[in-house]
Amino acid sequence: MPEKLKPDWAGEDWLSRSVNLLIQTKPIYKVMKHQARQVLIRTAEKKGIPWRQNYQDLERSGAKELLDQITNPQVVYPDYYQVPFHAYDRGNLCWEAAFEAGSATYSMALRVWPQENLTSEAAQERLRSSFHQILGKYSPPVVSDVLDLGCSVGISTVALHRYYSQRQDSPVQTVGLDLSPYMLAVAKICDRLGEISRWIHAQAEDTGLENNSFDIVTLQFSIHELPRPATKSIFQEALRILRPGGVIAIVDNNPASPVIQNLPPALFVLMKSTEPWSDDYYTFNVEACLQEVGFEYQTTVASDPRHRTIVGRKP
Repeated sequence: MPEKLKPDWAGEDWLSRSVNLLIQTKPIYKVMKHQARQVLIRTAEKKGIPWRQNYQDLERSGAKELLDQITNPQVVYPDYYQVPFHAYDRGNLCWEAAFEAGSATYSMALRVWPQENLTSEAAQERLRSSFHQILGKYSPPVVSDVLDLGCSVGISTVALHRYYSQRQDSPVQTVGLDLSPYMLAVAKICDRLGEISRWIHAQAEDTGLENNSFDIVTLQFSIHELPRPATKSIFQEALRILRPGGVIAIVDNNPASPVIQNLPPALFVLMKSTEPWSDDYYTFNVEACLQEVGFEYQTTVASDPRHRTIVGRKP
């Protein structure tokens, strides 16, 4: 039997259409959204992640005082970014999302290996390492400049910076870019060692960065949150700012993963209720899009039981 390329609960299958109809029914959606949020928090705290305490610590951290400093007033938020997602009415454009993003990220890593009794720190390290090991095989011999697009609160950015800093003797300049100034304010607070060169508030489709200025561009767990035209535009921008021979690397949910395909109904309904672009992502040929915009496709690897890593190179 040929490998299924997507879950039955995504796309135009009857199951997917039924779930979408439920989500479009406002009273039902409200219940779904609340339930999805409670599941996230309960799961995290059962696994030892102090969700509420982390929130309170960040609320007192001084992040709010950084918002005006880090916000780029020229940024225009696209329509797709202003819809509710992740159980927040304002998506990533609020403090609630920013103060909970770190806990959610650590909780996500724990879900990858549920039977192994890992700590949240060990699971996060394993998640990042599985991506870095694949990326490292396709990286240029010397990496000077690294860009993490859609960096959220910077967990992926700091891990990426440390990977390349430890891999070579020469220095690495790493930049984190995100469309949410709330996320970036938290990232800056959490970057206590000042390892990251810049935190930039901009659209990934229009970074304002110079042509041919980076060796590596990553998109980590972000394109499943985008409609495919936006993803294509981001790929085009990545091609522009990468140096010849530079690499784009994407890690995200794997539509062909048996774990993803066989999610219990309650879980995939909750997932779809908080991820408005799920159908777009799970039916999207990412590799073909990379080639269409001009990248040389390198590989797609199942980097862990739930996620895949896709690599392209700029000619």
